[in-house]
Amino acid sequence: MLNTTTEAYQLLSQLGASKRLLTHVKLVGEAAEMLIVRLEEMGLQFDANLIRLGAAIHDAGKILHPNELDGPGSLHEPAGEKMLLGQGVQSIVARCCVTHAQWQGEGLSLEELAVATSDKLWKGKREAELELKLIHAIAQQKQVDHWDIFTSLDDAFETIAAGGSERLERSR
Repeated sequence: MLNTTTEAYQLLSQLGASKRLLTHVKLVGEAAEMLIVRLEEMGLQFDANLIRLGAAIHDAGKILHPNELDGPGSLHEPAGEKMLLGQGVQSIVARCCVTHAQWQGEGLSLEELAVATSDKLWKGKREAELELKLIHAIAQQKQVDHWDIFTSLDDAFETIAAGGSERLERSR
C-alpha cells in the first residue's frame, strides 16, 4: 500500500525505474499539484492524495517497457497496473497506469481524469476532449452547468500548460 509520493518514488526506484522516468513522474506531479490547488479553491470534494499517487506511478510500466519512455506504445499501461498490484499497491492507485492514457471511456473518477490531464499539461499540451471531460465531472459534482466553471478551469489549464517548456527542459 502506498500512502505518500515519497513511498511511490521509492517503490519505483526499487523496481528499477530510471532517473529519467523518476524525473518525468515528478514533473507530472508538479502539474498535478497546481491542478489540485485549483480544485481545492473551487471547494470540490475529491481525493488529492489519489491524484498525487496516480501522477507518481502512472508510467510505472515503462520500467518493463523502457522503449516507451521515448517512443510510442501502450504496453506499459496494463503492465504497470499488474506490476503495482503485485507489489500490494491499492487497485484504485494502480488503475491510473491504464486510465492516464485510456481516459476516453466512461466511468473514470474525477481523480483519474485529473491525473490524465496533468500528464498532458506538464509538457504544455492542451487536450480539449480530456479537459472537457474533467470540467463535466466537476460540473456534475457541483450541480452546475459546465459553462459556469469552464473559464476558471480553462485559465488554470492554460497557466499549468504555460510552464510546459520549462518542465520539458528539466526532463532531459
